[in-house]
Amino acid sequence: MSQVAERTGPVSAHVARYLAEYQAAKLPSQPPWLTRTREAALANFERLGFPSTRHEDWRFTPVGPIAEKPFVLAADGMAKADTRLSARLAADATLAVSVNGRFAPALSSLDTLPNGVQILGLEAAIAANPGLIEPHLARLASGEQQPFTALNTAFLRDGVVIAIAPHTVVEAPIEVLFVSVAEGRPTVAHPRFLIIAGESSQVRILERYVGSGATFTNAITEVVLGANAVIDHYKVQEEPADAFHIAGMYLHGARSSNFSSHSLTFGGAIVRNDVVAVLDGEGIDCTLNGLYLGNGRQLIDNHTTIDHAQPHCGSHEVYKGILADQARAVFNGKIVVRIDAQKTDAKQTNKALLLSDDATINTKPQLEIFANDVKCTHGAAVGQLDEDAVFYLRSRGLRLEEARAMLIHAFASDILNRVKIAEVREHLEAALTARLPQSV
Repeated sequence: MSQVAERTGPVSAHVARYLAEYQAAKLPSQPPWLTRTREAALANFERLGFPSTRHEDWRFTPVGPIAEKPFVLAADGMAKADTRLSARLAADATLAVSVNGRFAPALSSLDTLPNGVQILGLEAAIAANPGLIEPHLARLASGEQQPFTALNTAFLRDGVVIAIAPHTVVEAPIEVLFVSVAEGRPTVAHPRFLIIAGESSQVRILERYVGSGATFTNAITEVVLGANAVIDHYKVQEEPADAFHIAGMYLHGARSSNFSSHSLTFGGAIVRNDVVAVLDGEGIDCTLNGLYLGNGRQLIDNHTTIDHAQPHCGSHEVYKGILADQARAVFNGKIVVRIDAQKTDAKQTNKALLLSDDATINTKPQLEIFANDVKCTHGAAVGQLDEDAVFYLRSRGLRLEEARAMLIHAFASDILNRVKIAEVREHLEAALTARLPQSV
């Protein structure tokens, strides 16, 4: 393996620890193109370092607790993974499991795959079918200005690949479970997920994160949609309260494709979800929805960018947050309309429900419009439970806790009711209910 480019200046001790980990990791031999990609990413991470609150995109999200904690690169962890963590949510789903960033075929259930669908470990796919992987891997997720994306790519070794052949309709959902397991000390894993949907294909994908112990999950998902492809995507994050989760999803859509994603965040001490969707063909429809529930001293940050690069595209975005105790949230939603993207129709809404006087949210909707024939709207609302509504429900015989819980469920149901996989929706409703007694 060739050496990383010579440093141009001093680096912090926190960054130096990851550079040393990279040199000691002894990652397996990989194709020259991937080695170059990884080393360029490491050089970017060395140049960028961990972001501080002086960076506009991280102004309200201090990552000091992540940078300062001495995480070590996780082993595969399969021997220590609790099999209860790898239980699937949807009974009829095809299940692929990754433990600490490594594909775990022994824990997966892939025997019901229909024709035209491949689910592979990334490391094996790179070795056996590089022509499938090279055109897409690390092409959308640029680490030039995103340090955590660069860090993930630098340690890129394994992950999960889903490839849907053109004109393939997948009836049953595909569940991809990423498990992070601490190994007696704080560990970091860099899961990688690549989805390639061929022309006119259709699929439902559940991307779920669970774990045990003090872990740092630094995940990257890349989604490539061919013309007329349809993906219904769900991301469910349920890692424990002492875990850290930084994730980026990068999407590229071709003509007349349809992508809908629902991000459900329930766990973690610091959680950051970045979504970048590039609508690079006419007639694309993109939906980004999110629901997050924070209590204690949780910090949940959602940053989204929808880039309308071509005309006649629509985007719809609704994010809702429920915050209790001293929880904090950040929402930054950007819609970009390029100069040639006429007839764009983009809508964005962010709402937050604060259940205590100490809960806070910083919200920043953004529109950057360079075309003149468009319809774009955005709005943000932050408030507490309507006391008149509480009083009305109590006058009908409900106790205070029941009235407040009913109103909170009504607030969240706008997102939960959009989940089309019944068992996943029921699981999320139960998770919400289980956390509400601490919040109400």
